Amino acid sequence: MKQLFLIISITLFTLFAAGNVQAQHEFRDASGRQIGKVQTDGTVRDASGKQLGKFESSGTVRNAAGNQLGKIEFNGTVRSASGNQLGRIQSDGIVRNAAGNQLGRVENDGTVRNAQGNRLGKATGHNKQIIAASYFFFFFNK
Repeated sequence: MKQLFLIISITLFTLFAAGNVQAQHEFRDASGRQIGKVQTDGTVRDASGKQLGKFESSGTVRNAAGNQLGKIEFNGTVRSASGNQLGRIQSDGIVRNAAGNQLGRVENDGTVRNAQGNRLGKATGHNKQIIAASYFFFFFNK
């Protein structure tokens, strides 16, 4: 399950990192409680304000310590820090692993669902890649 979340998050965060963060995004869990946000500079914070990581404009994603977690390429391919392909985030919000299996999706209203269709949460903002990467990489990878 953690690998699924990691793959989805990395995929989405990479697309976000391609330079498409123009507004702050707020994230809520399935119960409606705020769990975090991505600021306009790409910094990811939890609900208490603690920094969890950062999306860089180059597509690199880093954790709070500054270590590279992976990279998202312009075409949506998500790679690990070592360069292995983990998956892909499609422009329609569907997230797939390297084998092409659907891991989850982000709907037009910001609702995030896993592969079984279960609602994981909801986010404000319009960038499906940022939303997906943030949920699956930072907020559910614990």
